[in-house]
Amino acid sequence: MKKTNYKSKVPYFKFSDQIDIQINELKNNKLLNRMKKCRTSLNNDLYRPIFHYVNPEGNLNDPNGLCYWKDRWHLFYQAFPPEDPRLHWGHAVSDDLIHWEDLPYAIYPNPEQGCWSGSTLVDNNKVIAMYHGNKLGNMIAISEDPLLLNWIKLKDNPVIPIPKHIEQSEYTVFDPCIWKKDGFYYSLSAGSQSTQPSGKFFAADYLFRSKNLHDWEYLHQFIENDRYTLNGDDGACPYFWPIGNKHMLLFYSHMSGGQYLIGDYDKKEDKFFPTQHGLANFGASTPCGVHAPSACPDGRGSINIIFNMNPGKPTNGWNQIMTLPRKLTLDNKNKILIAPLDDIVSLRKNHIKINKTKLKANNEYAFDKIHSNTIEMILKIDLLNSSMIDINVLRSRSKKEFTRISFYKKMGFNDRFRKNYKNFNVASPPLVGKNTIKFDSIISIDSSFSSSLADVKLRPPETAPVYLSDEEILELRIFIDRSVVEVFVSNKQALALRVYPGFDDSKGLSIISHGNDSNLLSLDAWEMDNIYE
Repeated sequence: MKKTNYKSKVPYFKFSDQIDIQINELKNNKLLNRMKKCRTSLNNDLYRPIFHYVNPEGNLNDPNGLCYWKDRWHLFYQAFPPEDPRLHWGHAVSDDLIHWEDLPYAIYPNPEQGCWSGSTLVDNNKVIAMYHGNKLGNMIAISEDPLLLNWIKLKDNPVIPIPKHIEQSEYTVFDPCIWKKDGFYYSLSAGSQSTQPSGKFFAADYLFRSKNLHDWEYLHQFIENDRYTLNGDDGACPYFWPIGNKHMLLFYSHMSGGQYLIGDYDKKEDKFFPTQHGLANFGASTPCGVHAPSACPDGRGSINIIFNMNPGKPTNGWNQIMTLPRKLTLDNKNKILIAPLDDIVSLRKNHIKINKTKLKANNEYAFDKIHSNTIEMILKIDLLNSSMIDINVLRSRSKKEFTRISFYKKMGFNDRFRKNYKNFNVASPPLVGKNTIKFDSIISIDSSFSSSLADVKLRPPETAPVYLSDEEILELRIFIDRSVVEVFVSNKQALALRVYPGFDDSKGLSIISHGNDSNLLSLDAWEMDNIYE
């Protein structure tokens, strides 16, 4: 049978293998110059972020293959070039994961119809990209040059072909990730498995092994005793990396969004036993929500992770964005900590400080000094006897538009804090002393009143649990970048949402302490620099 020619219409360039020559070649590269012009033409879009990564031209989807190679971070992503809007791997490079420079497209389709999601592995003197080739199976391409500009595909691709009779196969072939152990390469192929006879399915990852990257054998399902994911989940865009003394499997469910499992990796049996589970979004991923992850170890026991985010309004010439990169760490009790990367502070300018302020119950306090839609804010709040506080950002002076960030003190409950007592009756009153019942609090972003525009899609509030002890002060770190709001809560939880204010003056801030007084201990705010200038 004659094979279809899927050669890309996007200009392709072969680059040198020396860094100084590569830099000179990029200065005059026609494709890169086109990207720069397109990025400049979109600068004035009211909803295009200035300190979150957005691709230079066309649409954007999953981030792929985040890796650290020769002192630089490389981000790949699903790109849709204007002259050939099939999936290619877009490419950007950074010294700090904050400031990004665009590079030409990295991996082009052919023989596959499109280059879908996958991951990378830095393997001694080369970087291996393993990704899903649409219509064929899982593919491998290799690069060895300083800026990862030249990629060579293995001649025997697909290395893991789609089974001819997929309905009878032990495994599915989809988004892969890759790692190395004891001289062997390992790969997960994402998918799901039916729970017959009900017909429903659940997330599954299928493990393969290879000695040489060319010949892969199927071993078995990788996850053992998954009690966390839901019926209907799948395990797309997997990333499997060590974190602290555990391992983490990050993935995307097309039903319930970005997630992670933390647990123990049995390297003899090649099985993963999860003991914890967490979410990256707390509702549907679309519209306006967090989507798929791309992740890489930072070399110090933590994992750096970035997600793409879906739009909620049509935008001309672009659509999705990336979240800020987040650092995931395990504390000494193996609980997850989530924080923005330290280098984000390099974007700060024009510091505004609000000193300690008494927030009297049920009064709205507007802070006129803060009026921006490209800003970082750090608020430290003692709720005292108040059980709820609202921080209204992107607030118009009329309050016809605002995005509401709400913290509900001890308004949630989670079984993980029940180890100190036995035979607890949910209807009984809380115990006292050492056996006091420990409640989660709740953090929520509500975009119900964020926009007055008719073409903006609304979604339910993004609502997540976070545990703060009685001694902890609430610390909210809020990033606003035109059409995205990200909230980090005491380095223990993170939420993000896309919003589209329609009024020019929807840039204000107000705070309400409900029921009882609270103390705003401090508020620091900074305007943020444009990472592309």
